[in-house]
Amino acid sequence: MYSIGKFAKKIGVTQQTLRNWHKQGKLIPANVTKSGYRYYSETQLREYLGKEKQHVEKKITIGYCRVSSTKQKGELKRQMEEMKQYLIAQGKPFQIIHDVGSGIDYNKKGLRQILKRLTQGEVDKIVLMDRDRLARFGFELIEYLASLYDCEIEIIDHTEKHEEKELIEDFVKVITKMGGKLPEKQAVQAKKLAKELTGTLMNT
Repeated sequence: MYSIGKFAKKIGVTQQTLRNWHKQGKLIPANVTKSGYRYYSETQLREYLGKEKQHVEKKITIGYCRVSSTKQKGELKRQMEEMKQYLIAQGKPFQIIHDVGSGIDYNKKGLRQILKRLTQGEVDKIVLMDRDRLARFGFELIEYLASLYDCEIEIIDHTEKHEEKELIEDFVKVITKMGGKLPEKQAVQAKKLAKELTGTLMNT
């Protein structure tokens, strides 16, 4: 039999977590003394560690690819093929998820699917061609969320990118969206700036 302290240490959780699990009926001690001390059996230890191992083995790697518009289908195909070859070489179960949409749009179907599976503990690693594929802004927040669920984010290419066209498109979308919430004078200025950026985009 293991005391609550020893059992907690062996399975890698806190004693308070075990107390909470007892109250929730998730893991009930093999014996509770009249004084309230909790004790766990060797069988419970083996069962718990076995379930944890199965859970870890079910986690997969997700390769995420994204382009900004349907005009970039060729680029998306190239990304996905490179990602596929890279993940095959890793020798672990994987799935490739892709999106077509702006890097500042957090409602993309593929991105939301990844975040949902991440918070359900199903993802071991997220692999990206470069960090902007995941999100133009807020990458660090998603990275922190992933760390809470023991998920690693791996970036294949760390070279600095100068994708001016895509960046300008994202800024136009931000300005246009914010312009609709500004007072009339500022809204006119925002529309003017968006028009100028669009003109720059057409000339690139």
